[in-house]
Amino acid sequence: MTSRERLQRALLREPTDRVPVSTYELVGFNSKAFENREPSYRRLMDAVRAKSDCVAMVEPSSNETFLCSAHPVEMEVEERTEDGRRIVRRILHTPLGELTSTVETIQGVVTSWTTEHWCKTPEDVDRALSVPYVPLRYDFSEVRRVRAEVGERGIVMTSLVDGLLLAAELMEFGDFTVWATTEPEHFERTLRILHERNLENVRRMLQDEVVDLYRICGPEYATPPYLPPSRFRELVTRPDSELVDPIHAAGSKARLHCHGRIGRVLEAIADTGADALDPCEPPPDGDVALEEVKRRVGHRMCLFGNLELRLLEMSEPAEVRAAVRRCMEQAKAGYGYVLMPTAAPIGIPLPRRTEENYLAFLDAAEEYGAY
Repeated sequence: MTSRERLQRALLREPTDRVPVSTYELVGFNSKAFENREPSYRRLMDAVRAKSDCVAMVEPSSNETFLCSAHPVEMEVEERTEDGRRIVRRILHTPLGELTSTVETIQGVVTSWTTEHWCKTPEDVDRALSVPYVPLRYDFSEVRRVRAEVGERGIVMTSLVDGLLLAAELMEFGDFTVWATTEPEHFERTLRILHERNLENVRRMLQDEVVDLYRICGPEYATPPYLPPSRFRELVTRPDSELVDPIHAAGSKARLHCHGRIGRVLEAIADTGADALDPCEPPPDGDVALEEVKRRVGHRMCLFGNLELRLLEMSEPAEVRAAVRRCMEQAKAGYGYVLMPTAAPIGIPLPRRTEENYLAFLDAAEEYGAY
């Protein structure tokens, strides 16, 4: 059975020869990805290519200028370096006034931090929404390149966002929760506007080209303790099901991405109609054991994850092997499970402990994963 066949059957919760193994953002078959160009990752990535099933994450590029829109905008960009940090500040001139945002990066860490969000008040949100909406156009060159590299060794997945994420990330996290709680009508109106923009863009993307799987990010912003479970169906289930429907109509699959405490919203997640759920974090980061997730929604969704990145970065190989065995004991039966870490390393160089623990994870998956 090829890795492609194994993953496709797992998404359908059909029998496979063994539990598929994904290394999440560490993608073995994308020659341009940092992990395949960084020497300290070489030994690990050789093992990833040999012992895992590739879910290659890649997105088409677009002509987006701001907030789902291709409308021309006037934006000034200021860059400076300070104490080893690259700081980029953007000043956006909207029809209703000026907005500013600041993003920082650190050499040797493959991520970025937004230290100043575009919006500080609901009035700023109105300024952001005053930029007219023009649908996006997409370029699939990178998607096609990665698909050719992957071949039968895996599947291709594109990440999407939902309206909740678009609204929430306009503000600093604490400001978002206050806005959503104290001004629910304004927040929900914003979410509806952004959802409609996003949905139209997704429809256009699917008309141009379709990949094997789409990951929908954003539902975690409505999980406890940030917002009450009573609002989850309104903010996530209904709008995200409208994203899932055109994905299914195009012949593809959808995977909902939701970190954190999902125990009180599991059925509402499944009611989106998504085919899969990740990363199914165990306690204490999550609030529900994998075996319970499997019991409650495993007959409706393929489950990805449950192996904490923290374990892979901080523990010893014996602990990693024990954790892999527990994952298999809790979710292997009945098929429809993909063993996967809850995140991926982003530091350069790769620490030796992390490398050894990843190798232990891959070996244990091979030992305990066969049906």
